Amino acid sequence: MITDTHAHIFWNNFDEDRLAVIERAREAGVSRMLVVGTDLETSKQCFELCAQHEGLYPTAGIHPHDAESASPEILAEIRALCSREDCVAVGETGLDYFKEYSPAALQRDNFRFHLKLARELDKPVIIHCRDAHADTLKLVQEYPGVRGVMHCYTMGVEELPGYLEAGLYISFSGVVTFPKNVENRAAAAAVPEDRLLVETDCPFLAPQGKRGKRNEPALVALTLAHIAEVRGVETEALAIVTSANAERLFAL
Repeated sequence: MITDTHAHIFWNNFDEDRLAVIERAREAGVSRMLVVGTDLETSKQCFELCAQHEGLYPTAGIHPHDAESASPEILAEIRALCSREDCVAVGETGLDYFKEYSPAALQRDNFRFHLKLARELDKPVIIHCRDAHADTLKLVQEYPGVRGVMHCYTMGVEELPGYLEAGLYISFSGVVTFPKNVENRAAAAAVPEDRLLVETDCPFLAPQGKRGKRNEPALVALTLAHIAEVRGVETEALAIVTSANAERLFAL
């Protein structure tokens, strides 16, 4: 059993073959996936899609890119979605200073909303961080005890301790397979076994050998195998471990 802990298969470039994508995932051993919302519309789509397929689990949240559009009315609807029994996590949320599609101050306000909501609902939070390590860690530390995951972790070993001390899980995507990402692979080797997760972040970030193509949940098996090699363990054993971790964090 493999669990893809971060997939966006509601994306429109899956419209023509979504059922085939899900079937290919099953054939590759990916029996569970979290379908992660990034705004109100996609969050609703997650719930609709997951209701139709066993082993798919929805989340709801506002991505930092969309923080500027997060009106009180929209946040109230996100709160209602996250409060549903079938919602397994709050987010995707976090900070992204790389292109700063939304002003940094509004991103931080949006992140705080999700952190507070995760604590209130006692659900894990899915955290996006790009070029915003210092502020991301600072805000995480403002909400001690909040469970969650650093999704698509692209940093190195040096940045790990604060997130691990906060009790967060660390999830790796196809980025870890890219030849130049030596520091990210070192982090994948260093994360404690009981905090390690894998994901696709599809349709983005296809692993090496598939770069430039649409990513999909079946390809998380390639990322898993790469991390297993880096850690010096059997791929099947790591699949069991990471799926157990996902089951524990998200109460699957």
